[in-house]
Amino acid sequence: MNRESVVAEALSLLDEVGLDAVSTRQLAKRLGVEQPSLYWYFRTKKDLLAAMAQAAMAPHANAPLPTPEDDWRAWFLENTRSFRRTLLMRRDGARLHAGSTPTADLDRIRHKMSFLVDSGVPEREAQMAMLTASRFTVGSVLEEQAASVPGDGPDLPADMPRVDPESAFEAGLSLIVDGLTQRLTA
Repeated sequence: MNRESVVAEALSLLDEVGLDAVSTRQLAKRLGVEQPSLYWYFRTKKDLLAAMAQAAMAPHANAPLPTPEDDWRAWFLENTRSFRRTLLMRRDGARLHAGSTPTADLDRIRHKMSFLVDSGVPEREAQMAMLTASRFTVGSVLEEQAASVPGDGPDLPADMPRVDPESAFEAGLSLIVDGLTQRLTA
């Protein structure tokens, strides 16, 4: 047993039972160890959840970084879509990620910010665009994942149109990019 295997098993448990049911007791049982032995790797459940969030974000964290030749709009759209896809890969992925601090990803975030600034987006607008896109994406996925659990979604009247989550996400993302583009050309 090592830190990585504990996190991998914790993510498997998450996918099976959901975030609310993940416990160190259940995790220890699955690993065939006593609960206190988990404290060798993680001092608290919060530490375990942070490691789980970081591991769950690996597909997005390993996505190619932008290059100077990239169009900032196309990159911004794909970066945000990649973030959404990654959150959707895990049951309760958005809840797991919400409130986590991307300390292992700071160099990548700095690179992305530098790319936007070098592409002509003022630093403050680049920060706000990245923050807005991130929070919009987490919120969208939170809603989408909640609606996918039977009984947890909203009970809409029969005559109210259903909105496809991906279409709604794309529409909101376009509004963010279009708004930033208009602000830059004003």
